[in-house]
Amino acid sequence: MKRANVILAALSLLAVAGGSTAFVALTFPDDGGTPRDSGLPPATTAVERENLSESVPADGTIGYAGKRKFNAAAAGVLTWTAKAGSTVQRNGWLYAVDGERVRLMYGSEPMYRILKVGTKGGDVRQLEENLAALGYTGFTVDDEYTDLTARAVRRWQRANGDKQTGTLGPDAIAFASGAVRIESVGMSVGDLTAPGEAVLTATGPGRVITVQLDVGESALVKKGDSVTVTLPDGSSAPGKVTAVGTQAKPGSDPDDDSPKITLKVSLDKEDKTGALDQAPVTVRFVGETREGVLTVPVEALLALPDKGFGLQVVEHGKTREVRVELGLFAQGRVEVTGDGVRPGTKVGVPKL
Repeated sequence: MKRANVILAALSLLAVAGGSTAFVALTFPDDGGTPRDSGLPPATTAVERENLSESVPADGTIGYAGKRKFNAAAAGVLTWTAKAGSTVQRNGWLYAVDGERVRLMYGSEPMYRILKVGTKGGDVRQLEENLAALGYTGFTVDDEYTDLTARAVRRWQRANGDKQTGTLGPDAIAFASGAVRIESVGMSVGDLTAPGEAVLTATGPGRVITVQLDVGESALVKKGDSVTVTLPDGSSAPGKVTAVGTQAKPGSDPDDDSPKITLKVSLDKEDKTGALDQAPVTVRFVGETREGVLTVPVEALLALPDKGFGLQVVEHGKTREVRVELGLFAQGRVEVTGDGVRPGTKVGVPKL
């Protein structure tokens, strides 16, 4: 099929095979019959051997993970708070009421009661794990608050300049799963606090990208998959899928209420994100990969009369048609195999 008197049809064929999506631009004769000979094509390109990967782009939002509030445990005057944007680590100050500082400890259970000799439970184990991590030992890390635990607490209190009571309550420590980033401060120094009133809103220090992916495309993605994230400044950063939702819900876009699956993505190197928060990004999920295959741009394909596909090979100032079988479509290219098709073969393409 020659390229004389043909037009590039504005037709995209959507092919779905094994979860892949292909868009193919085809050429057809203007008279509906066999194309007429016009010599060389307007442009050529070379067949390339490369690794080809299908991918699905999706819009995402980068932010911080694990938002939570720290509520006041006692009534009094707020005398100090950590600053918004700062990071508080184990044993660091969160806020102070009447000059009594509330420090951060790591653990999944909340601090909801007074811990003292005889108290038992998972919160006791959490406290003892933190004391040991800070170097205050001499007890067995378990679920029981013993005299030895109380001695370690008093040593910790003395080192911090606090009253050496040997007991601890919600007015002295708060638990979180790890270090926290202070997102906002809900009260001003000098304000009166009340039990249960939010003093700080915090997140985890790590970045997370939230993506809402069409249910039909979610089969291409699984936890642990590598992705490429395009940041607002145009730069790219590698990442990984850390969570894949199991429940489909309408998307947040008012113009698209089709069912979506929520995904979480983390970046391999967070230092590339700067101070970005709630900023839009593009996440590209990589699907099937074919290694070392021959590829051409999709616009190089010819639609043959028998509904097959071919390429217009250009050699020594002449052209000939070569039938090809198609494989994976990705990134504007298509995998091809056929007699006489090899790396470096020149094939015709429409002039861009």
